[in-house]
Amino acid sequence: MSVVKINVLTVPQEQRETLEKRFASRAHAVESSDGFEWFELLRPVEGTDDYLVYTRWRDEASFQAWMEGPMKAAHQGGGAEGGERPKPAASGSTVWSFEVVQQTGPAAGA
Repeated sequence: MSVVKINVLTVPQEQRETLEKRFASRAHAVESSDGFEWFELLRPVEGTDDYLVYTRWRDEASFQAWMEGPMKAAHQGGGAEGGERPKPAASGSTVWSFEVVQQTGPAAGA
C-alpha cells in the first residue's frame, strides 16, 4: 500500500526564494530512489507561511531507506563557500504520514 509523507515547512516570507531554489537544485535527488512514486512542492498562497512537501512512496520501507541514504546525504553536504552548511530556510518542520486507501484519476476521454 502506498504511503504519503507531507513535510510541513514554516518558511518566513524573506526565505521563500531561498527554499524554492534549494529544492530546484535537488530536483533529481529523489526521482531514482527505489519505491519513489511522486513529489510536489506546494507554495502557500494566503493565510500561512507553511510550504507543503508532498511525496508518495510504494511503502514505508522505501521512504525510510531514502531518509537514511540519499536524503541524509543531501542535507549533510556543504554547498556554501568554505564548506559550511547553509542556514536553513525553514524555521520549523513537521512530517505528516498517511496511507493511501482510495484514489481516482480523470475519466477516460475527459
